[in-house]
Amino acid sequence: MVENIVAFIIGIVCIVFGCFNMRGNLSLIHSYHRHRVSEEDKKPFGKQVGLGNIIIGIGMIMFSILRIITLYTKNNIFSSVGAGVLIGGFVIGVIVSFHAMIKYNKGIF
Repeated sequence: MVENIVAFIIGIVCIVFGCFNMRGNLSLIHSYHRHRVSEEDKKPFGKQVGLGNIIIGIGMIMFSILRIITLYTKNNIFSSVGAGVLIGGFVIGVIVSFHAMIKYNKGIF
């Protein structure tokens, strides 16, 4: 049960960080990426990276909720679906963030 609560909290933190990025606060993004983005591209870059963080956070929250449902219903299908949602959310969120880095930084490194 504790790991589900921790996953839920991590999901909330990811969403909050994503909202900060989407509003133009890029201080949570590594300085390498902040400095390589031009001033006019900082807002769209923050929005895309923030969207990636929000997608990852939603995946974490859905995973934790489905795991809690599994504990109460004793039906493992919810746990399997939760794992799929977690992996899918993470992959999609990372792809969105990397796309922004490649587009506005001309690379991820």
